[in-house]
Amino acid sequence: MNFKQSEALEILERTPAVLTHLLSGLSHEWLSSNEGHNSWNSLEVVAHLIQCEKSNWIPRINSILSSHENEPLPPFDRFSHLGKETGMEELLREFSQSRQQSLYQLGALKISSLDLDKTGLHPEFGSITLQQLLSTWAVHDLTHINQITRILAKRYDLDVGPWKTYLSIIK
Repeated sequence: MNFKQSEALEILERTPAVLTHLLSGLSHEWLSSNEGHNSWNSLEVVAHLIQCEKSNWIPRINSILSSHENEPLPPFDRFSHLGKETGMEELLREFSQSRQQSLYQLGALKISSLDLDKTGLHPEFGSITLQQLLSTWAVHDLTHINQITRILAKRYDLDVGPWKTYLSIIK
């Protein structure tokens, strides 16, 4: 196993700044583009990350730490952020503030190595450990950073011409 809470925090602490540098000040055309079909645009991805801060990570961590083994985790609706129109600058500020608050709460929990083996019952996956949840939080950030860069690249999918052969992000 590679998990170290301090290393996961390295990712979690940086995500708001990464997204701010990547998305702040971009035109509506960049921010409203998506990958086609029912995929999300960058505004929706950041709104999803905010919803995760409010209703997913810390509530589920608290549930695992304060409950008996394999109690159901609080429910989380991955799509509850859809249909709420907000500008990117406001979303980025809210995400940064929400993440800062989440990391403060996480630090206050003083999670021990023994705590990492505590479990909760996920509605889809069954029994999960706190370590798996914390690992997922960091990788979830990376997944959505990757998704946003794919969304942005997809906008110029046809415009790059023959170079598409070398641009794996839009293959």
